[in-house]
Amino acid sequence: MRNPKAKIVSARTLTDQTTLHLVFLFFFLSQLASGLKSPYSPTINITLNCGFIGRTSSRDNRMWLGDINSNFGPFEHQSNPSVNSTADKQPIEVDLIPYYTARLSYSEFTYIFSVTPGQLFIRLYFLPFSYKNFDRYKAFFSVKAGSYTLLSNFSAALTADALGLEGFSREFCVNIAEHARFLNITFTPSPGNPDAYAFVNGIELVSMPPNLYYTPENSTADEILLRRVQFIGKATPYRVEKSHALETVYRINVGGRFISSTDDTGMYRSWSGDDVAYLTSSETGVEPVNMTVHLDFDAIPKYTAPEDVYTTARTMGTNETINKSYNLTWEFSVDAGFNYLVRLHFCEFQLEITKEKDRVFYIFIADRIAENQADVISWSGGNGIPIYRDYAVLMLSKENEKKLNLSVALQANPDRWNTRYADAILNGLEIFKISDSIDNLAGPNPDRPVPTPTIVAIPLPIQPRKLKINHTKIIGIVVGLFSGIVVLCVLGFFIFQRGRRVEDAKSSRTNLPSDLCRCFSLSEIKAATNNFDKLFIIGVGGFGDVYKGYIDGGETWVLDKGLMSSRPRLRCSPSSATSILSL
Repeated sequence: MRNPKAKIVSARTLTDQTTLHLVFLFFFLSQLASGLKSPYSPTINITLNCGFIGRTSSRDNRMWLGDINSNFGPFEHQSNPSVNSTADKQPIEVDLIPYYTARLSYSEFTYIFSVTPGQLFIRLYFLPFSYKNFDRYKAFFSVKAGSYTLLSNFSAALTADALGLEGFSREFCVNIAEHARFLNITFTPSPGNPDAYAFVNGIELVSMPPNLYYTPENSTADEILLRRVQFIGKATPYRVEKSHALETVYRINVGGRFISSTDDTGMYRSWSGDDVAYLTSSETGVEPVNMTVHLDFDAIPKYTAPEDVYTTARTMGTNETINKSYNLTWEFSVDAGFNYLVRLHFCEFQLEITKEKDRVFYIFIADRIAENQADVISWSGGNGIPIYRDYAVLMLSKENEKKLNLSVALQANPDRWNTRYADAILNGLEIFKISDSIDNLAGPNPDRPVPTPTIVAIPLPIQPRKLKINHTKIIGIVVGLFSGIVVLCVLGFFIFQRGRRVEDAKSSRTNLPSDLCRCFSLSEIKAATNNFDKLFIIGVGGFGDVYKGYIDGGETWVLDKGLMSSRPRLRCSPSSATSILSL
């Protein structure tokens, strides 16, 4: 029999353990939630799923609001309203939300958003498939945000084809002025093209911290040193003013993985993985990683970039001889005619790099020197401390090119006495296009690829076996046929000539005068030649033996036996007493 007290003790022990486990679980979750809390919480966070009704969540669990019956619009001409539609097929490479549905119109339409002053991300999402009666290649339109022209005569289809993508997004930064309460985003089909229409799949607005990419108006000495934007090739620094609009062209986690929008620091930026396709140098360097380093954000705000950007990097390696033989170089295609903001992210996390002059290197941007004494430890203050440097460069075309290559190159310091390691490092990179003097960011469309001609193969009859072609035999056959034709032609010529002579002979016999000609019977001829006695042969003619004969009392006639026929005839020569007898 079991002890009832043991049962009670067992139950109490189980209850205590469960309570203890719950306490630890709550503590763990609270710590996890604390650790997952983003460094920045946006005050504006709007996600609009165009062409959709109601609310739905995307793969990253963000909630998207449909624009149908929403307070944001679209506001448009009622005489030619926009339509909402799903794409003719579901995308595979991108999320259905917000890409699968779209707002489309042959007329201008506008969305109006309630905003507050400050800098703001605008992200536009495009899936250039065909929708209902809308052909993907006929969408040409412009997009304006307030006074800024973000896109002009824009073709999402040509852009997607050039990128090799199903769908894509374009990210812009604008500043909302003081006392502004609303931001209008307007889509306008390109004028002069009756078939042109505008469309959009999704719109996202996210606020950003003050002066994340803009130059502060009133800066301290430390801020001036940190936020100084060196203008490549110019003596004075560059200022990214609030009057500027920016377009994000590239955002790369150098030496690291892709960072999704939900893994960003609260602004839902996506960071591309390090693609070696951008590297143009003979060597690609190495990719050191230190996931255990404790990052100390003393020099810059923690929301500047995700920690993963600063725990991975690309360096030149440990071989000093090889490092001095090349520059670690990236190239990025950009629109010509604009200024660009280039932000380089650095963090020394390798254990051997701990003090100034441990790693000093050169930086070149657009083939011009940007830094001749780049020392990350000197900039940041120590190992494990992230830092960044900003540079501005004007990309002008010399031959009216639409696109130019903006290069970023690192060079190991050739002066061994000036650095402990002949090496260089880069952790992250961002490149922004800066609006011009007329508040324009729009660049040209990519060229439409020339289609490869399609060759239609005509099916041939099925052969039982494939004959092996012998060119020597073919030549022999041709020569033989030609020779045979020539021989036949020659024989035909001689036969024709002989036939003509026979006809001439017949004609001459037929046309002789009747008073000189006489017809004999065969019995008379045999009697005259003694039955063709060989003693009577006097020669050989063209048609056989020639005989002499005596007829009518001894008159001599000449007979050509080869001319005998069923009707013997005599051919005579009026100038001679001798005549020719024919049969």
